[in-house]
Amino acid sequence: MPEYPEPMARLIEALRRLPGIGPKSAARIAFHLLKADAEETERLAAALRDLQESIRLCETCNNFTDTSPCLYCADAARDSRLVCVVEEPANIVPIEKTNRYRGRYHVLHGALSPLQGIGPDQLRIGNLLERIKGGGVEEVIVATNPNVEGEATALYLSRLLKPLGVRVSRIAMGIPVGGELEYTDSATVAKAMEGRKEL
Repeated sequence: MPEYPEPMARLIEALRRLPGIGPKSAARIAFHLLKADAEETERLAAALRDLQESIRLCETCNNFTDTSPCLYCADAARDSRLVCVVEEPANIVPIEKTNRYRGRYHVLHGALSPLQGIGPDQLRIGNLLERIKGGGVEEVIVATNPNVEGEATALYLSRLLKPLGVRVSRIAMGIPVGGELEYTDSATVAKAMEGRKEL
């Protein structure tokens, strides 16, 4: 005998496929939606439909947007000489929260990972090269994740972009503010030593 009625089981299974949602969380959400009034459930369904119908990729930077070019690319106050390359659209948010970066972005939608079958052709590198060749960009800041895939992607991009006459930099990595050396892993300390700067 099944644990849940078929429609409920299908919803739980669909929710489990979302990142960070395990079986218990999926069941909790499904029960919440079942108890919610029809208006709340319809708002959620409408938001999901609107997401699928309205969101697309920016023609310039590949960020998710409902207008193209996106707000970052259309903002004349941003410095078009700087392009920060990130793996995913969600990576833009923490950079923006710093209020320190006022350049443009480019989203790759992934990182090189031969074991997962992700090569250069699966990433959005072509239109980055077109942007650089089009002129006006002086520096590309590679802000890929500090893992094996992110490092491989950064190195690959550096080899492609440097011959085009732009400065290619990598975001600094190392010990977080408030962190203690005693509790920091050796790879992080090594990156911090490599990225040291003069006082």
